[in-house]
Amino acid sequence: MIKLLFIADIFGKPGRKAVKKILPELNKKHNFDIVIANGENLAGGLGLTKKTANEIFAAGVDVLTSGNHLWDKKESIDYIKSEERILKPANYPDEVPGNDYYVYELPDKQKFYILNLMGRTFTVNVDCPFQKANYFLEKFASSTPLIFVDFHAEATAEKKAFGWFLDGRVSAVIGTHTHVQTADERIFPRGTAYITDAGMTGPQDSVIGVRIKNSIERFRLQIPNRFIAAKRNIQLQGTILEINEITGKSTNIERIAVKINY
Repeated sequence: MIKLLFIADIFGKPGRKAVKKILPELNKKHNFDIVIANGENLAGGLGLTKKTANEIFAAGVDVLTSGNHLWDKKESIDYIKSEERILKPANYPDEVPGNDYYVYELPDKQKFYILNLMGRTFTVNVDCPFQKANYFLEKFASSTPLIFVDFHAEATAEKKAFGWFLDGRVSAVIGTHTHVQTADERIFPRGTAYITDAGMTGPQDSVIGVRIKNSIERFRLQIPNRFIAAKRNIQLQGTILEINEITGKSTNIERIAVKINY
């Protein structure tokens, strides 16, 4: 049985702090075979840098998925091009910096594929994630049944449809982007683990990571203001998956929210 931890969107310094403090404790308890995290908000809540990504890799994360904020720190473009463990949503144009997928080698040499795709409803104008998923699954088919998908999308309906579309074809479809953990984790009939959104690793006394006062002012006044990460009630959120290493089917999904202990 493969045990996988997915860490939901890591938000800024508070999120990085949560990973560094909580991940070793979780790993000691569960002995994960692979740890994946969404890292598009590692640096101040927008984008990532070489320093912040390496900080998370050093903490025990094996692969970083992302989303539409991956390239917000322009000085990190060359790093994103060169670091194969950082994934972009694969339905962005080929010329966009970042890797489409990553092949993680388990201790027994078995291959575990990680794929990142972006939704289109209320987000960005990218290629169809459904068609792109078909393309990559055909590519992976002869290699392994072990496939994890981070679906970075806004609309609940699009995420649900995508989960059902891939049921039985991948090990898991885990939703990211909204930073609000949903309570609909389940195993679909054909063995694919699913949750609409894994949540956010960072300050929960916030508006999806941003300081409450700043966020209220932006909505109330409708003018830009300074983007400041909140600092209170820090949690590591995400999911723990158990996956049959032979069939690639998930047997369990557990939603987690672990508060940092000072």
